[in-house]
Amino acid sequence: MRRSLTALVGAALAVTCALPAAAAQTPTGRAHGDDHHTTQQAMDEVVAAGVPGMVARSSGARGTWAGHSGVADLRTGAPRRADERYRVGSITKTFIATVVLQLAGEGRLSLDDTVDHWLPGVVSGNGHDGTRITLRQLLGHTSGIYSYTDDPGFMRQEFGTDFLQHRYDTWTPERIVALAMSHPPHSDPGAGWHYSDTNYVLAGMVIERATGHPYAREVERRILRPLHLDATTLPGTSAAMPQPSARAYSQLTGELGGHGAPGSPVYDVTSLNPSLADAAGQVISTAGDLNRFYRALLSGRLLEPEQLTEMTTTVPVSPGSPFSYGLGLMKQQTSCGAVWGHSGGIQGSVSNSLTTAHGEHALSFNVNGDWVGSYDRVIEAEFCGK
Repeated sequence: MRRSLTALVGAALAVTCALPAAAAQTPTGRAHGDDHHTTQQAMDEVVAAGVPGMVARSSGARGTWAGHSGVADLRTGAPRRADERYRVGSITKTFIATVVLQLAGEGRLSLDDTVDHWLPGVVSGNGHDGTRITLRQLLGHTSGIYSYTDDPGFMRQEFGTDFLQHRYDTWTPERIVALAMSHPPHSDPGAGWHYSDTNYVLAGMVIERATGHPYAREVERRILRPLHLDATTLPGTSAAMPQPSARAYSQLTGELGGHGAPGSPVYDVTSLNPSLADAAGQVISTAGDLNRFYRALLSGRLLEPEQLTEMTTTVPVSPGSPFSYGLGLMKQQTSCGAVWGHSGGIQGSVSNSLTTAHGEHALSFNVNGDWVGSYDRVIEAEFCGK
């Protein structure tokens, strides 16, 4: 989940800076509604590089376009489809952050509340201290909390071939947080940016404590139903994929996004218990639903101006990176300006969803193989026309 964030755009893109959304340059190179030849060509190049298949959809005021390349099923050779459901991984984080920010706008919590205020004693041990970490730091990945997905045992069990024996195991949020607490923190709270899936497992627990409802119910009530995201689900512990969907494939190298040796075996990992990702990455959606979500979010339909400003106030990911990060929202610099959204990876599935600053033009795509590829050409083609 963590590694997929930085694998989506090549280092050749310009460095981003932490500007508020209103001041960001907007990509203008794409005449939206054209034949999308360059985007389709870029997708074909991704598949030619060795992944099974890719599907994408763009949406905007001038209409929609859908493209696909490669196959949905290596056994049958069936092509990918524009209306497929797929696991979106860490794109889930934007849904969770939106709910927390809505609760802040309603006065039911404050971003300056400590984690310990809502979850007493949960974040403690080995240098972790929930009394020093705020909800804002959770959402912005500046908490310093250890990411449970970096635990060597977790990586071996969930991203290596041991996954085949553990794919239906259930992970509770409490078990996930306890695993993270068994390690020292990555850094002191507020000392810098470090992506940690544990942050969002905790954010899901805070939502439940603040509302009295599971975070999935709040996401459904506050986002999915109002926006009619009818193909988007939070499956909990259900291992099945709704149809239509592609098969999902992994080389099970021991880490998500790891390169296998040439000729490495490829495993079908479609069926899995998504509780291993919890509020950090369990959502299933479609490219069309994701475009509708991010366009609504960036155009101000889901958050009040104060909360949207909080979400789009970013910090650098690292020196020289084209990424900066707000609260559950990633800002990415292309050659023609900034776009906003999030990437996501989970076993057998790598996704991205991006939109221009005010939701005028959105692109979402998915690759049904989790080994690292380069997707910068697809983004550049769609938003910059090259």
